[in-house]
Amino acid sequence: MTELQRLLTAYDEHRAAGRACALASVVDVAGSAYRRPGARMLVTDEGQLTGAISGGCLEGDARQRARRVIQQGRPTVVTYDSTDPDDDLQFGAALGCQGIVQILLEPLDFQNPDNPVDLLRRWSEGLAQPAVIATVFSLSAAGTEVQVGQRLALLPDASVHGTLPASADIYPSVLQAAREALAVRQPATHHIPTNGGSVRVSLEILRPPVRLTVYGAGNDVQPVVRLAAGLGWKVQVVDGRPAQAQLTRFPEADAVRILSLAQVRQEPYDGSFALLMTHNYYYDLEVLRHLLPDASSRYIGLLGPRKKYERLLEDLHQETPDAAEQLRGRIHSPIGLNLGGETPEEIALSVIAEIQAVLTGRPAGFLRDSPHPIHPPLQATAPLVLEGRVDVACAIGE
Repeated sequence: MTELQRLLTAYDEHRAAGRACALASVVDVAGSAYRRPGARMLVTDEGQLTGAISGGCLEGDARQRARRVIQQGRPTVVTYDSTDPDDDLQFGAALGCQGIVQILLEPLDFQNPDNPVDLLRRWSEGLAQPAVIATVFSLSAAGTEVQVGQRLALLPDASVHGTLPASADIYPSVLQAAREALAVRQPATHHIPTNGGSVRVSLEILRPPVRLTVYGAGNDVQPVVRLAAGLGWKVQVVDGRPAQAQLTRFPEADAVRILSLAQVRQEPYDGSFALLMTHNYYYDLEVLRHLLPDASSRYIGLLGPRKKYERLLEDLHQETPDAAEQLRGRIHSPIGLNLGGETPEEIALSVIAEIQAVLTGRPAGFLRDSPHPIHPPLQATAPLVLEGRVDVACAIGE
């Protein structure tokens, strides 16, 4: 179950029980931080937590502030600043991250279908395409009709939902910024001028889960499915052997299907990541024939030695002379990162890690050897504004 799924489940339980809730959301970050914008934590009036906004340091303080927000009935923004490491470690939040994290705390109205959690649910029911949520979290404009916590969600079908009034003077600018963020699929923070001041808006990209199709239903596929499902990926297992392709063998999979050799190329393209783990040369060849023209399938992992792929490529070349070119950059053989894996579980780890690296466009390798930040910098049209700064001791161990 993903973090979002856990949050939605907890929200439903609290709503059914009549427990008042607040949502704590990371809306802006400068420098280093454990979580990025979009991280969320649900807090009940009794202090029960679901989700996380840090590595554990901020949750205790944020919980107390969220409970006050529930009582007061209005949102607020809190800033945790650890840019002075010596001062922070001695007197501050003890984050040790040398960064600034801004948290939006807001009470949830169960009766409002456009509250932030129900907006997330509306998108999650489709999960096919990315979407964007734009949230107002800072105001320096006097007399503006916009309020902190108002937002709009731009969904994959181009429909717009939320609590930001269409009559607001910043509405066209926010909607355009949301469209631009969705086009490049990059989160950002926008500083939008308005009458008498400005408004800061957090643009969060909602990304659908990875879709992975594993061709093959052997025992070595089971740890692959477990790991992928644990990351919240949507996994289907495909095999031509009815005795192997059984849901009881892959309870974490979303689907287990039996496809004969003749049926493989009748399948529609779905752009999912693909793993070929059938241990059957001719089945692998048929799957490659099927995936060859599907440019949307940007990762194809082939289990086995290089010689196997070379032979498969020779057979493909007889029918499609430019097969190697069509597969360039998409095919990974042998599959997996070079982790020295021997057991099925270790190999599964290296394969899933490689897919994650491809998914995020990262080169893998050791972070200690990378000259770049762990996270790419958040795009912002203006520097972060230090409002609502608080000092708090780290809550870990309490």
